[in-house]
Amino acid sequence: MLLDREYKIKSNVNSKINLHVASGHFATTHSHINLYLDMTTLKVRHSEAVEVAKEMARQYQYSKPIDTIICMDGCEMIGSCLAEELTKNGIMSLNTHKSMYVITPEFDSNGQMIFRDNLQPMVRGKNILLLLASATTGRTIAKSVDCIRYYGGIIQGISAIFSAATEIYGEPIHCIFHAEDLPGYQAFNPTECPHCKNKEKIDAIVNGFGFSEL
Repeated sequence: MLLDREYKIKSNVNSKINLHVASGHFATTHSHINLYLDMTTLKVRHSEAVEVAKEMARQYQYSKPIDTIICMDGCEMIGSCLAEELTKNGIMSLNTHKSMYVITPEFDSNGQMIFRDNLQPMVRGKNILLLLASATTGRTIAKSVDCIRYYGGIIQGISAIFSAATEIYGEPIHCIFHAEDLPGYQAFNPTECPHCKNKEKIDAIVNGFGFSEL
């Protein structure tokens, strides 16, 4: 079992934030990686989500206004806590009700990110903070930013629990864990993956929501 092989890595900035890591051969949407990062409790356990939100909020202490937090990868609890922490830190919302929106996009049958008509007013002309669990290549972030801009949103920040990428379209990706925090972390183009070339089986399909063992 994959979970039996997990070990913990503590955040350098907050000892209450632990990343659960397992080594192996894993496939993401755009790459193959040798470490699976389990962020389940960071996203769904309230006490841990609060700590993650506190650290993320520090990166926006002198930020422009944020009207809407768009949550990917099941990060809604962190997004709610982050809205509260940002408000405490003096980050203003230009919304009529002086309160931030916390929303999640939908994906159609082709995997295209969309916002239904009822959510579009929370994106169009709004200052957006994009929140994700993880980013390996940055392609998912790029597609998300393209979609948000298509609907008229203004990107004011990108935050992730983990990111191997440092920026997208000139926007810095703020994260709690970097690739250098994970000794031995490697990501490969699927056609160049050494594990595949050695005929090593894939242990699991992984994404920001979790894993499915094969």
